[in-house]
Formats: sequence, structure tokens, C-alpha cells
Amino acid sequence: MPFDHLIQNINLPDGTEGVDVGIREEKIIAVEKNLDAEASVTTDGSNCMLSPPFVDSHFHMDATLSLGLPRLNQSGTLLEGIQLWGELKPDLTQEAIKDRALRYCDLAVSQGLLAIRSHVDVCDSRLFAVEALLDVQNQVKPYLDLQLVAFPQDGFSRSENAETNLLKALDLGAEIVGGITHFERTMEDGRRSVDALCRIAAERGLMVDMHCDESDDPMSRHVESLASATLRFGLQGRVTGSHLTSMHSMDNYYVSKLIPLMAESGMHAIANPLINITIQGRQDVYPKRRGMTRVPELMSAGINVAFGHDCVMDPWYPLGSADMLEVASMGLHVAQMTGVEAMKSCFQAVTANAACIMNLEGYGIKPGCNADLVLLEARDPIEAIRLKAKRLMVMRRGKVIAETPSSPCSLNLETRRSELDRRFV
Repeated sequence: MPFDHLIQNINLPDGTEGVDVGIREEKIIAVEKNLDAEASVTTDGSNCMLSPPFVDSHFHMDATLSLGLPRLNQSGTLLEGIQLWGELKPDLTQEAIKDRALRYCDLAVSQGLLAIRSHVDVCDSRLFAVEALLDVQNQVKPYLDLQLVAFPQDGFSRSENAETNLLKALDLGAEIVGGITHFERTMEDGRRSVDALCRIAAERGLMVDMHCDESDDPMSRHVESLASATLRFGLQGRVTGSHLTSMHSMDNYYVSKLIPLMAESGMHAIANPLINITIQGRQDVYPKRRGMTRVPELMSAGINVAFGHDCVMDPWYPLGSADMLEVASMGLHVAQMTGVEAMKSCFQAVTANAACIMNLEGYGIKPGCNADLVLLEARDPIEAIRLKAKRLMVMRRGKVIAETPSSPCSLNLETRRSELDRRFV
């Protein structure tokens, strides 16, 4: 039986070179060298790498593309961003949220980003953002997986209606329980919020993804409470601690006990390199802390670590383009992960590791997986990060949904070549 699409002579992220991938009826049917079969469509992937789609396991889609509303963040700080979001919330409309979110999803698809976990603020009792993103989730379902975290952004204990609203958001269809431990009024309030939120998740059979210790304070140790609650409530494999920036400033002896506890609990970790490096360390003069969590140490302990984009053109971050290779590049540099295997693991942090956190079914490149694929103008993961490689083709369930033509740079230099392909400098 012929294939619907045959992609020939491509490299894979695991280092396999020169293989063909045959696709039929939305699935990958074969991954072999020299596939001898007819196909309705054939693509030559020479000197390119075929990857499963990029995955952003930590994002805020309710705020994306709202830069400048109601004004710009002059200090660039986390607290002014939170203040700006509070000023904007009364003027939010469902239509505006949906329009911005759908425009962002268009951008994401063009970048080969086909799965996003978004936190959505539930502290506005109208739940406009929740309802809007549930509608967006339904609209983009044919081409993008969107998970929604019920996120009490003003604090589960601190905000008067947070618990009621969070439960309503889960009833409406949000799939994941969120929290923001370090934004509670006291350390004890933060600890209690961890217990309360994990109990809700356990009772409902849901996953947990908590903003945890997004602080420069080395005594912000809610990740310890989260790991302990994960074990106590039997949530192993279903809990994620996001940001964890206080770990960058913690005493090394304490961390030597903390990381094994995190590994024992089976929790995941998400660093957000672009935002962590710009938000943290703001009160430092010099030396100035980097602020990102201890990615190499967490990975070495067997903890699944992903990188998230977090923000794009919103009250907290004025930049961004839905490019997860930019995220991987920043993570690589901030964590000083320039060894060969370390660089490859940074590519994994925006693909397979993040897919594991989102529990995506059928993800990968092997027979039986969904034909969700990105053809990158790069020969391997390191080159993809180095070049922020062009997405030549983006495929969802075997259908090509985005294409960007290859276009080498034209040069006009006496005695030199006329074209430059950045892969072969």
C-alpha cells in the first residue's frame, strides 16, 4: 500500500542519519533506510533534520500579545508586571483574549510549536479568560494541543475568591491545578496552599503545575513542600514545579538534600530561561545572579526538566516570537551547558521532555506515532539551536500546515561565492 507522504534521506534528533519516514492515515508507518514504496507526496530531506514538534510546557496565553496595555512595564520587573496585569483585568473582554490567543497560535504553528500548556488566571470572578481560552482550545484542536492550568495568580490564600474560582474553572474544563506559592503573604500560607491544591488534584485525579519559588530568596523553599505533598497524596509523575529560581541562590548543602527528595517524588521541573534571566537578580548590583534553576544538577539526578517560553509581548516580557529554539539557546547559555550531550539535552527540553510533562500521546518519530513533525533546515539538534533553524515544513497528523521556503543568502563579494548556506560555512 502506498504512503500518503514519504520524507526521504533525513536525520533524526537521536543521531540517526539518512533514513526515510513513511506516513499513512495520520500515523508514522515506517522509519527505515531506503524505503522502497510509492507515495502520493515525496519530500527530499537531505541535509535536514526531522523532529517531533516543539512543545511549550509553560506559557501565559491569556496575557500574550497585550504589550502596552494599559501601559508599558517601565521597570521590567515581575512585580510591576503583576501590577500591570491587575490594571488590565477590569478591561479584559473575551473577544480580545480570544483574538490575541488565536493570533499567537498562528505564530506558534509557523514555528513548529504544536503543543502548549497555558496558565490562565482564575482570580477574576467573571472567569472571562478561562471561558475564552476554553473556546480557543476547541478551535485550535485540529492543529495544536492546548492544555489549561487553573492558575490563582493573585495567590490561592491571598485572593478572597481564588479557591471558589479555581474549582469553577476546573468544572468548566481546565485540566490542571495551578498555584503560586511564593506570592502568598507568608511562608506558612504558601505551604498551606501547596497542601490544599495537591489535595484538590488528588481528589479529582488531575495533574498539578505550580509556580514555585520564583524568587531570589534562598529561603523560599516551597519546592520541598511540593515534593513532600506529591509523595503524601500519591501524585508521583503528575506534579510539575515551574520556575524554581530560588534554587539558584540556595545553600549547596540544603540543595544536596532537596534534589534527591524531588527525584524521589517523581516531580517534573520547568525552567523559563528567557524570563528567569531577565526577571531574577533585579536587586543585585554585582555580582549579579543568573536566577535560573539548577538545570544540569536536576537532569543529572534523573529529574525530567523542560524549558518554557513563559511570556511573549505581555506585561512581563516585551519580546519573544514563539521560537522554542530561542528558548533552548538561552537555557544552554545561562546554564553553561555547552558540552555535546548537554546541548542535545537542551533540544530535548523543548521537545520530548516537555511532551512528557504534558503527557502527550503518540509523540515521537517511530512507527505508530502521530505524524506530527517539523522539518528543520539543520543537520542535528546542536545546529538547530545554533542557527535557530528555519522550519521548512510543519506537519500535523500527516497534513502539511505550514511551510517556509529555503532561501540561502545571496552574496555580492568580489572573488568570493555568490550564495551562503549557514549550515556549510
